[in-house]
Amino acid sequence: MTDHLVDARVPRDLRAFIASLPKAELHVHHVGSASPRIVSELAARHPDSKVPTDPEALVDYFTFTDFAHFIEVYLSVVDLIRTPEDVRLLTFEVARDLARQQVRYAELTVTPFSSTRRGIDERAFMDAIEDARKAAEADFGTVLRWCFDIPGEAGLEAAEETTRLATDDRVRPEGLVSFGLGGPEIGVPRPQFKPYFDRAIAAGLRSVPHAGETTGPQTVWDALTELRAERIGHGTSSARDPKLLAHLAEHRIALEVCPTSNIATRAVRTLDEHPIKEFVEAGVLVTINSDDPPMFGTDLNNEYAVAARLLDLDERGLAELAKNGVEAAFLDEAGKARIKEEIDTFTSAWLAP
Repeated sequence: MTDHLVDARVPRDLRAFIASLPKAELHVHHVGSASPRIVSELAARHPDSKVPTDPEALVDYFTFTDFAHFIEVYLSVVDLIRTPEDVRLLTFEVARDLARQQVRYAELTVTPFSSTRRGIDERAFMDAIEDARKAAEADFGTVLRWCFDIPGEAGLEAAEETTRLATDDRVRPEGLVSFGLGGPEIGVPRPQFKPYFDRAIAAGLRSVPHAGETTGPQTVWDALTELRAERIGHGTSSARDPKLLAHLAEHRIALEVCPTSNIATRAVRTLDEHPIKEFVEAGVLVTINSDDPPMFGTDLNNEYAVAARLLDLDERGLAELAKNGVEAAFLDEAGKARIKEEIDTFTSAWLAP
């Protein structure tokens, strides 16, 4: 894990407000959300893995030299998910961690290809995530929805399989709402995935590819023009293209901003150099997310604290930021209104004399 927590620089009362603030999270990965406790338990189940079984040792293991190293470590954790029981455990525990942070709604990015290629039956995989989703909503009140993403490093074979799993009504899970593209961007051009996104969109899914995290603004343009992106995962390099920022702002295409992740993977050098302020000043709809939180030594509450410092936000500003996440969610209008009302009610009560 990386040591980029900035909570100490945020006033204690503001941290307390963040901890209790109702939120939505739109960019958080299924396997990447496995807590050290869960990773160590899975590693103990599968002792042939190189992943440490000691949660303390995971601190060093989750320290990345660059994005390529992050992908290598990430895939080693993916390899721990080998049975439907592993899938169910992971999913339910991720929901528990989200609920502890007052997350009312989350779109969890799931990479089914990584599990089915390792031998997990596709129907058993879908049953496991759906069983955990329903149990989590019943137990914690947190609503989970799925984004199935193509692991870009696995190429067009993965794109074909992910698209099939996302569009075949005999397999597709009830909670699936969107279709994405993750993994490395360098050497993985977005346009080659157009036919797969076209099929997913035709099947009613929303387009949410990663773009512009470790490559330039052209990758974001490609995601918009070729993949018909409705939100952009990261989009960090968008700040280098004023026309792109204006386009994102005009069309209300939200950026799923994950500040600590960008530092941990060396996509941005320091938090003080993060372009989030430029996004906000350009009128872009910014949402705050945690990406792969335990791997980056963070959580969603900390990412809100980061945003509070970088954007100089008070409680009302943070509440508006939380409502951005709700607004950009692929949730029905009644559901959005309900969470926004809860945010407003909570904020008013907190600030009442």
